[in-house]
Amino acid sequence: MRHHRGNKKLGMMTSHRKAMLRNMARNIIKFEKIETTSRRAKEARRVIERLITLSKTDSVFSRRRAYKVLSDRDLVMKLFKDIAPLFTARKSGFTRIIPLGFRRGDGAQMVILELTERKIIEKLPKKKKEK
Repeated sequence: MRHHRGNKKLGMMTSHRKAMLRNMARNIIKFEKIETTSRRAKEARRVIERLITLSKTDSVFSRRRAYKVLSDRDLVMKLFKDIAPLFTARKSGFTRIIPLGFRRGDGAQMVILELTERKIIEKLPKKKKEK
């Protein structure tokens, strides 16, 4: 039985909803963090978690399935080479949702959707010029 297996419609037509979720997945992989509404984040989380689980097994088949969603070779490379190795020890829970508050215009609950494991890039302090 498939009780409660459907997705939320988010007040959009199917094509619009699919395009929006794909764009959110692309942006999460590109920037590792996005700000959106709570309901959209919960739906986008499903897409992103499936992509990261798929990227744990590096095969041609899994790359083609990821490309079907992302439609960008650079993002597929980043997913498989940079993001997937961060989550090898983790089975699930690749993303987190952090509540921000309510949007001023319509009162929608705003959140930050981000990856739990992120690559830390250390910035070197700038050297001061001596006179």
